[in-house]
Amino acid sequence: MNPVAERPVFEGFEHTWLVPAFYFLAFIAIGVFLYGVIRRIQRYRAGRRQPWYPDWSKRLIRATAEVLTSRKIGRRDLYTGIAHGFVFWSFGFLFLGTTIIFIDNDILRLIAPKLQFWKGDFFLAFSVVMDISMVLFIIGLGMLAVRRAFFAVARLNYARVDNKPVDRSNYKKEDWWFLGQLLLIGVTGLLIEAFRLVADRPWFEAYSPVGSLVAQGFRATGMTPQTAMDWHFITWWVHAFLALGFIAYLPYAKSVHMLASWASLTVRNPKAGIALPPPPSETEPGLPLAPAAENLSWKELLHFDACTKCGRCHDVCPARNSGAPLSPRDLILDLREAISGFHGMKRPGAKVGHSAAESDLSSQEVSAALEPGELIAPDVLWSCTTCRACVETCPVGIEHVPIIVQMRRSLIDQGTMDGNLSATLMNFARKGNSFGQSERNRAKWVKEAGVPVPDARKQEVEYLWFVGDYASYDPRAQKVAQALARVLTHAGVSFGILYEAERNAGNDVRRVGEEGLFETLVEKNIKAIQSAKFKKVLTTDPHTYNTLKNEYPAYGLEVEIEHYTELLDRLARENRLPVKYPQNVKVTYHDPCYLGRYNRVFDPPRNLIAHVGAILVEMPRNRENSFCCGAGGGRIWMGDTLYPTKPAESRIKEAKQLDGVTHFIVACPKDLVMYTDAVKTAGYEGQLEVGDLVFLLEKALGLANEVVEETVT
Repeated sequence: MNPVAERPVFEGFEHTWLVPAFYFLAFIAIGVFLYGVIRRIQRYRAGRRQPWYPDWSKRLIRATAEVLTSRKIGRRDLYTGIAHGFVFWSFGFLFLGTTIIFIDNDILRLIAPKLQFWKGDFFLAFSVVMDISMVLFIIGLGMLAVRRAFFAVARLNYARVDNKPVDRSNYKKEDWWFLGQLLLIGVTGLLIEAFRLVADRPWFEAYSPVGSLVAQGFRATGMTPQTAMDWHFITWWVHAFLALGFIAYLPYAKSVHMLASWASLTVRNPKAGIALPPPPSETEPGLPLAPAAENLSWKELLHFDACTKCGRCHDVCPARNSGAPLSPRDLILDLREAISGFHGMKRPGAKVGHSAAESDLSSQEVSAALEPGELIAPDVLWSCTTCRACVETCPVGIEHVPIIVQMRRSLIDQGTMDGNLSATLMNFARKGNSFGQSERNRAKWVKEAGVPVPDARKQEVEYLWFVGDYASYDPRAQKVAQALARVLTHAGVSFGILYEAERNAGNDVRRVGEEGLFETLVEKNIKAIQSAKFKKVLTTDPHTYNTLKNEYPAYGLEVEIEHYTELLDRLARENRLPVKYPQNVKVTYHDPCYLGRYNRVFDPPRNLIAHVGAILVEMPRNRENSFCCGAGGGRIWMGDTLYPTKPAESRIKEAKQLDGVTHFIVACPKDLVMYTDAVKTAGYEGQLEVGDLVFLLEKALGLANEVVEETVT
C-alpha cells in the first residue's frame, strides 16, 4: 500500500536557518506591499470627495462577474481574450494554492495539527490542478509576449496622436518587465516541481502530469537525484525572490491594476457620460489642482491606477481615427503622470534611474502641469464627440467622457473655445436653439406636413412630441418631422407639440461644458412640458431622448419617454402600420451613439427595416460598436480644422463596401445632415441614398409620392 501523498514545504532545508530567513524576506515584501497600498489610499483620500454609491452588494457582484469573465477583454479580440483568460484564471488558482499551503503549514500546523489537510487525496487533486494551472499560466504569458513582439499591434506602440515629443519607451520597458517577471515566476515554479520529481521520484509523480514530462526529460539527459536536488534548491530560492519581489512591487507600477481594476469596476457609474454630474462645488476639499482638472475625485484617481494602457479606447475613438489630436488613452496617461507624483508615488513611465525625490510633485507643480495648453491642450478636449465608445470598451471601467466634460467646463469659463461654438452658445442664450432663429419659426414645418399637429398645451394628447432643433429648423431634417407626422396620423396616434415653447433639450450644451446654459434650458423646457397635457413624451432626436430620459429626472421631471423608432416598432407589431408596398432594397443601418450605445435601443429600428420588407446588411461596426458620425458633444457646431478626415465620410466609405447596399438608413436628424453631406464630399452622390428610417416606412405604407420599385441585386 502506498504511503500518504505529501511533501515538505521547505524540502531539503526545512531544519535550517534558511526557513526563518524566508519568513523574514516575506515579512519585508508584505510590508513594502502594504506601504504602497497605504500610499495609494492616501492619494485617493486627497481627491475630491464624491458620494458613495448605493447597492454595494449588487455592484460587488457585477464587478466580480466582470473580472472573472474578462468579457470585454475577449470581445472583438479572441486571441487576447484566451491568453488573458489563461493568465488570469491560472494566476487565481496558483494564488489559491499558495493560500492553501499557508493555511495548512503556517496556521493549522502550529495551532491544530490534526486539522491539516494538505495531504492524501486532497494533495493529489491539488497537484494536478497546480500543475495544469502553471502550464496554462506560462502558455498565456507566452501568447501575450508573442503578440507584443510579432503582431505589430498599433495601439501597443504608445505613439501619441498629438505628435508631442514625449519619450514613452519606459512604458514598453515596464510592460516587458511585468510580463517577463510573471513568466519567470511561472517557469521557475514548473522547474521546481520537475527537479523535485527527479530527486524524489515519488509514487504519485503522475499527479503532476506536465512536471513529470519535464522530469523525464531531465532524467534522459543523465541528471542524478543529487544534481536535481541542488538545482531544486537554487530554483526554489530564485522563484521565492521573484514571487516576493512581485508582491512588493505590485502597488508601485502597472501591476497595481490587478488590485485597482476590480475596485474601479465596483465604483464605476453605469451611466457614466449618459447622465453627467453637476460641476463640483468650489468648497469641496480635494487635490489643489488647476481648474483644468477641477479637483479630480478619488474615483477618478482610482480609475487612473486601473488603466492598463491596453489602448482599446485609443482604437475605437472616432477623433483618433480621424486624425484629431485626441486619444482617450493618452489623455488618461497624461493625467495619471501629472498627479501620480502626489504623496510621493512614483510616476509610471518616469525615467529609469530618477530618485524618488525627482519623481515627486508638489501641488503647485501638479496645478501648473494641468493648466490648459500645458499638459492637456484645448484642442484635445474639443476633439471629443462624447460618443462614449471609450467608456463602452474599457475593460476596467474608466469614465473618460465625464472627465473630458469637466475639463471643458473650465475652458468654457475661460472663453477658450472655437468661434463657431461661441456663436452657437450665444444663439442658445438668445433664442433657445442652435440656429439662432426665432421661436415662432420652430413649428413652420407643420404647414407642409399635410396633417393637423395639435398644440399639446391647449389640447390633451397621448404623446407630447419633443421635436428638437434639427427636425424643426434644418430643411433636410424637417422632412423627417413631416413624414413622421403623417405616419403617426395614419396609425391613429394622438400627438401634439409645444410649438414656440420648446427649447433645445441641452444634451450637447451640457457636453460642451456650458452647465449654466444647460440648466436654463432645462428650467424653460420643464415649465413648458408641465403646461402640456399628455401621457408620454416622444422624441425624434436621440440626443434629446438621452437627456430627457437620463438627466431631466434630477431636475424634477419624471416622464415616460420613447424614441420614435420604439413607438413605430410597437405600432407595427400591433398591425397598425400595414405595409402596402414592400421595399425590396438592400439597406444598411447606422446606430446613433445616443440611441444605441447610450440607451441600448438596437432592435426597434432593425425590426422596422424587416417590417417594410427591406434586406438589412449590417455595418462591420454596429450596435454598441457603432462608429460615431462626428456630430456629438457639440462637434457639429465647431469647425472641421481638428479633423483631417471626417468620421461621417469614413462611415459612408465603410457602407459603400457592402455588397449591393443602395440605402444608408439613419434614425437621427443630425445623422441625416452629417451623412447627406458626407455622401457628397466622398463622391458617392447618386450611388448611395441617405435617408431616415421613417422615409422608408412612409413609402411602404403608401403615404409618400414616390414608391421604391428597385429590386435586390
